[in-house]
Amino acid sequence: MKKLLLHSCCGPCSTQVIDVLKDQYDLTIFYYNPNIDTSEEFEHRLSEQKRYCNAVGVKVIDIPYQPEEYYAAIHGYENEPEGGNRCERCFRLRLERTAQYAKENGFDCFATTLTVSPHKNSVIINRVGKETSEKVKFEFIEGNYKKQDGYKKSIELSKKYNLYRQNYCGCEFSKR
Repeated sequence: MKKLLLHSCCGPCSTQVIDVLKDQYDLTIFYYNPNIDTSEEFEHRLSEQKRYCNAVGVKVIDIPYQPEEYYAAIHGYENEPEGGNRCERCFRLRLERTAQYAKENGFDCFATTLTVSPHKNSVIINRVGKETSEKVKFEFIEGNYKKQDGYKKSIELSKKYNLYRQNYCGCEFSKR
């Protein structure tokens, strides 16, 4: 099986995606989320990610909280509407870091759980993933995990594992 580094924003979003991909790839979760608004929220989401992955036997690599990377990436786009250019820059930051890490650490490809959310545009995320793939010269696995009731299944799995489900994307701007 190919070794897939799967970027994840949180445990609940990873549930359904892991379920879909676990029989096709040797999965490792990559928790890189400098966009999270506070260190407490970052740590809470990371803890839940690790708890879920431990329960289903998936490894987790976590990158320390570095919000300055996010603010540098979105500088000048702070007032963009949710789903706009600020979000695209955030997706790019996280996917480029995932691809680079995967390429440098013996993985075969990379992907993201971000497309499971009905609040995220999978067309934009997949485009950013493909552009990152071309830039880094590393395989991106495209997906739209909200299809076929994927989001609904992620909610069901989150309830089954009693996972903390946040009510915003993670950045301070998504709370508006």
